[in-house]
Amino acid sequence: MSRGRPAAGDRYRAQGAAAESEPGSRGRVLRNLPGIKSVREIARRESEALLAATERLIDETDQDHRFTSDDIYRMHRLWLGRIYPWAGEHRQVNLAKDNFPFAAADQVPRLMLAFEQGPLREFTPCRFAHAADQARAMAIVHAELILIHPFREGNGRCARLLAVLMGLQAGLPALDFGGIRGEEKQRYFAAVQAALGRDYAPMTAVFDRVVARTMKARTSAWRRDAS
Repeated sequence: MSRGRPAAGDRYRAQGAAAESEPGSRGRVLRNLPGIKSVREIARRESEALLAATERLIDETDQDHRFTSDDIYRMHRLWLGRIYPWAGEHRQVNLAKDNFPFAAADQVPRLMLAFEQGPLREFTPCRFAHAADQARAMAIVHAELILIHPFREGNGRCARLLAVLMGLQAGLPALDFGGIRGEEKQRYFAAVQAALGRDYAPMTAVFDRVVARTMKARTSAWRRDAS
């Protein structure tokens, strides 16, 4: 998948409503439908909406579903549709994190189509017999979606939600990404960068650890319930 990259001086150019801050927020909160100005309050509202969207999508997604780019847009819209006017729409602004640029905004539609015809078609439904194949499938899909970064906000959480749904298709419990912090977070960022060169081994290792932590937590919960 060929990825368009934004020009160095163009990474933070924004256009339209997605570029604007909520008046009175001192530039810290994106313009939103409820008119929230507090960083803490917008984070709380997003978290509550994500939980509701996750529960709904878990109920709706079956084991044989092959995900499409429209599914990704719908996930984002279900989650943030009552908060941001641009929810479920591809971004109109170039984005970078720690000097690492994601795909250029004008390339997102083309890249999402290639994402649907490539990784989503190959790796969903995520019904692989071996744990190693499951982790690799989730890792490739996750890394490619992160590199595209199709939305103005919420790309990481949307990509993790998709991974949760793929994991459920594979017969896994809902994946717990809470362990990605500190040094593990740095390994995660390095894995995203490695995926730019089609090296998915680091991200597969990240998912191996996520699955291992998730299974360990479930086993511990069973033991507590049984005692």
